[in-house]
Order: sequence, then structure tokens, then C-alpha cells
Amino acid sequence: MYDYKVVLGFLTILIGIVSYSFYFGDVFRGKTRPDAFSWLIWGVLASVIFSAQSATHGGPGAWATAFTAIVCYLIAITAYIRGDGRIKLIDAISLIGAAIGVCLWYYTSDPLYTVLCAVGVGALGFVPTFRKAFKKPQEETTITYFLNGLKFAVAIVALESFTPVTWLYPGALVVLNMSLASMLYLRRSTRSR
Repeated sequence: MYDYKVVLGFLTILIGIVSYSFYFGDVFRGKTRPDAFSWLIWGVLASVIFSAQSATHGGPGAWATAFTAIVCYLIAITAYIRGDGRIKLIDAISLIGAAIGVCLWYYTSDPLYTVLCAVGVGALGFVPTFRKAFKKPQEETTITYFLNGLKFAVAIVALESFTPVTWLYPGALVVLNMSLASMLYLRRSTRSR
């Protein structure tokens, strides 16, 4: 019999594949225009968090974070190739925040500082996406954000070790992704009237 946490870990990957297939489809159709540097930063953040989750025995619940890091890098590369490689102030601030988090972890040997920085930087990184999505909701893929929120909710249940280091980042991503999906849904429904 399989451990249910392993099954849930695989479920997070499956949800991620479905989620990002919608996103990549919209990118290649020209409907969604990702920002290369934002996705690069989210990839770095997810990589760092996966390391922290692994160091504190996150188990299969951390698989969603690793998968997300890989896909974020792929989206960043795709966006750069398609011509959106501009670096904005928010991107530079986010990258500095991620570096501060890694340095805090290195000097204190406490991954919680890294997670706290990553949550703050990740939330800050969502600001331009929320702003753009509010103005142009048709340029974002609502289902991707909804499924990403679901993916991280399942990932929390799949965690082997339930500590702030393991659950705080995916918890924040549940809130951020579901909030963005809800806002996109509401904006599209009010525009279609």
C-alpha cells in the first residue's frame, strides 16, 4: 500500500502539469504575456524554498515547490525568447530580497529567515501581476492560478514535517494564487456585462 503523502505528492505534480499546460498554451497563442524576469525570480525563490523544505524534511509536500521552480525557469526562458526580458524596479528589489534570504540562512543556519524573506519577496512579486491582471484580465490564464493554489493546498497536506519552514511558503502561494484567480474571474465577469 502506498503512503498517502506520496500519492498526494504525485497529485501536486499532476495538478501542476495540467495547470501549466493551460498557461503555456495561452503563451504560445499570444494571449498571455509573461514577464521573463518575474518568472526567473519566482524560480529562484521556489528553488531556495525547496532547499529549505528538503533540509527540514518536507518530503512529498516539497515536490510541488521543486516542480514549480523548474516550470518557472522554463516560462522565464520562453518569455525571454519571445521578447519580454525587461528588468523592472520590482524585479530588482525581488532579486535582492531573495539574496538577503539566502544570506540570512547561510549566516544564521536557520532556514526560517529564508522562508520569511521568500514569502515577502514572493508577495511583492505578485504586485505587478495583480496590477496587470486588474487592468487586462484577458491577458492572464485564470485556471492556472486557481490550479496552482489547489496544487499548493494539496502540497501542504503532503508535507512530512509540518513546521513554518515547510508550510509557510506554500500557504502564502495558496492565498496569493486563489486571490488572483478570484480577482481575474470577477474582473472578467464584470467586463462581459
